[in-house]
Amino acid sequence: MATQLLDLNLEYTAEVDDRCLIEALRACSEQAYEELLARFQQPVYTLAFRLLNNPAEACDVVQEVFLKVFRNIGHFRGHSSLKTWIYRITINEAHNARRWFFRHRRREVELDTEPRDFLDWKETIADGARSPFDVVCDHEQAGLIEAALTRINPVFREAVVLRDIADLSYDEIAEVLGLSLGTVKSRILRGREALRDELAGNLRSTRSLRLVPTTAE
Repeated sequence: MATQLLDLNLEYTAEVDDRCLIEALRACSEQAYEELLARFQQPVYTLAFRLLNNPAEACDVVQEVFLKVFRNIGHFRGHSSLKTWIYRITINEAHNARRWFFRHRRREVELDTEPRDFLDWKETIADGARSPFDVVCDHEQAGLIEAALTRINPVFREAVVLRDIADLSYDEIAEVLGLSLGTVKSRILRGREALRDELAGNLRSTRSLRLVPTTAE
């Protein structure tokens, strides 16, 4: 009972914090914009990067996401949490970036072969804490999993990324993707199975496979 009350209290506090932040954003508070970026900039980049596997594309998505948040915060009605709303925008922008890539980038030839004199997004933004993904996997295994993620169906990949990397609940994922709970669980299950198949020939121990269980837990 005490644990349930604590969880409810934490959820209530998060809702109050969201409401305060939203109202401050609507009032054009500079401090509110800084708080929004501090809370969501890194998670949005991480999500975009896992979906696109391209740092430059992920940076572009981050910029578009926060432009849309800034422009549309006045229309946000609070039917979902601020986090799920922002993640939904991120998913949509990642879809747009992927479509643009297939239409245009494949026709382009990379001309800039000189070393860049600036840092990429991941080098300029501090990550406050390691994700469950990073805690479970060492660097070699993480690289294998990231590569495997790029080879599975994007529909399944986004569900797996939201669950196993972004650590969203099934209900939150359903809100982000606009899907039923059953469809979300099915996509996560199929995505994990696809990921397991990709990893089967590379990961050497059964312990490593625990990241992608065979059931949607």
